Amino acid sequence: MPYLKKVIPQPEPIDCRILTAALDLFVQHGYHNISIHEIQKQAQVSIGSIYNYFGGKEGVARALYQHILHELDQAVDDAIAEGGSPVEQCKRVIADLFAYTESHRNIIAFAFHPKHAEFLPEEPQPSDSSAFIKMRAIVQQGMECGEFRQMDTWVAASAMFGGAIRMIQLRLEGKIERPLIEYLDEVLLTAKIGLCKAVPTLVTSPANLYTDTLNLNQSSPSLATTEAAA
Repeated sequence: MPYLKKVIPQPEPIDCRILTAALDLFVQHGYHNISIHEIQKQAQVSIGSIYNYFGGKEGVARALYQHILHELDQAVDDAIAEGGSPVEQCKRVIADLFAYTESHRNIIAFAFHPKHAEFLPEEPQPSDSSAFIKMRAIVQQGMECGEFRQMDTWVAASAMFGGAIRMIQLRLEGKIERPLIEYLDEVLLTAKIGLCKAVPTLVTSPANLYTDTLNLNQSSPSLATTEAAA
């Protein structure tokens, strides 16, 4: 079973084996390029078992998608439960997503797949899922307590998490070769520059914000490489 934290039970239950096999195949080859027979072969189960548990390939994809969104929701809950200021909670969420991209690549790749609507039209987009609603709520809380500047919540959430999500996509595409956690501070600093009322210490004054941001990019080859890849 594709879990982020939970240890996979052994022996792995049949439905878990089916979802694990489907995840790997869908990510590697694409949903439309995989048949129910290929899932059956990789999971080492009978065709009847797949239909019994999930009703077919679309049912497998739906169950997998719902399960992975639940895993992301739990990860966000865990980050929030540790407490701290909104920016600290956001940092933990981003750090966890970066870590899971390295350790559970296929789970993150499937969660952030941009075309779920093509084969799961009735399922919510990731941005409408519970995990992302809670991420926006953290940002909203930051605005309410004065840690973040007031702005549209979608704009604020995009400023905080959009860069991190793009970095995840670039890592999955192979554009970024180093582990994402090495970029955490730079990604968070970029988000803070756009959101925080208190300008980050690296920026000497609001008047010098543009110049200092340019200096940051020029002094950081890794960030320049990331921007070129984007």
